[in-house]
Amino acid sequence: MTDALFVTLQVILAAIAVYQFGFSLFGLRKKKNKVNHAPQKSFAVLVAAHNEEEVVGALMENLKQLNYPQELYDVFVICDNCTDSTAAIVREHGMNACVRTNANLRGKGYAIEWMLKELWALPRQYDAVVMFDADNLAHTEFLTEMNNDLCSGGRVIQGYIDTKNPEDSWITAAYGVSYWYINRLWQLSRHNLKMANFLGGTGMCFETNLLKEMGWGATSLVEDLEFTMRSASKGVYPRFNYDAKVFDEKPLTFKASSRQRLRWMQGHFTVARRYFFPLLWQGIKERSLTKFDLALYGANVYIVLLTFLMTAVMFVDNVLFDGPNIANIYGHLPLWLGYLAVGANILTFLLAMVLERVKFKKVYLYLLVFPVYLLSWYPITFYAFFTQNNKQWSHTKHTRVVRLEEVQSKQVS
Repeated sequence: MTDALFVTLQVILAAIAVYQFGFSLFGLRKKKNKVNHAPQKSFAVLVAAHNEEEVVGALMENLKQLNYPQELYDVFVICDNCTDSTAAIVREHGMNACVRTNANLRGKGYAIEWMLKELWALPRQYDAVVMFDADNLAHTEFLTEMNNDLCSGGRVIQGYIDTKNPEDSWITAAYGVSYWYINRLWQLSRHNLKMANFLGGTGMCFETNLLKEMGWGATSLVEDLEFTMRSASKGVYPRFNYDAKVFDEKPLTFKASSRQRLRWMQGHFTVARRYFFPLLWQGIKERSLTKFDLALYGANVYIVLLTFLMTAVMFVDNVLFDGPNIANIYGHLPLWLGYLAVGANILTFLLAMVLERVKFKKVYLYLLVFPVYLLSWYPITFYAFFTQNNKQWSHTKHTRVVRLEEVQSKQVS
């Protein structure tokens, strides 16, 4: 019975790995045909902030420099339970500081839900809502790209999330590599196939009418994934805009990174429990590969957990019990096939960097320790499984003040 279970799970995990690798191949080419529209959509730009006095000023300066008619967008900073000078700095830059105080409902999802209600009550109504984090920097053409997608029928749009500090440490470099891979070989591949993309927490755009119809309703620790699943279940698929870049600050230390990723995985378990089976059933019933693919993405946290547990069991079996005593299909495959599979997996990350024309020299050196970052996801996910009912939001402190010009100059140097 145990052998049959192990073999079945190994076959499923192998099939998923081949499936994901096959999809990544469709991100190798970037299609150039795109339609540009004259600026016509109006935007409410929301910035989620909690004690961000060190970085919010740089973003306010950045948002003033967007290449989009200023009369077509307004900036609203959600000063959520702030105890510092965030609101004062926002006002100094002539932007709207929207102060929210609620010690019980803490976190970005709740803050956004509150802000949207405030927004709907204003005399002026906007065509769309764009969301950034306070530590971000937006490309000058960001709103232009969102306007293009909205004019061509997009209702939920995710921009390209890049890293503004990939050379600060080995851990920020690891984030950078991961996001270049995700943007190119996950997001772009599905965009090219006209399938649904997934939201990434910042650099997001939503049609106002859709938000009013659906409501926000995404208050878990991963509000982006939650809204992705909610909208997909209603047949509204997020799309990806490769040219709408937003630069995000990544944690400098492994400890801060682990805390952030633990929160992500705890939230992923919550969303997977709620949406995986309903979305999977919809995909099967409607014969929708798009919904099946999103359901699989939502369940990825369980795939990581299962891989970790099976690897641990086989390791214990071999070391402590003079195994193998448990069936292992990989042991019957040619050795070269195993090396090929591992090599192909590693190569995809390097390939993504080459395709994205990454110029950061230190990041290539940091690739030597990148496997440590990848392997660390396993114990983090394992711990998250047992603490997934912890709904306490944890703030990631941001201190890295970088201007857009600095980021762009390093990318071309």
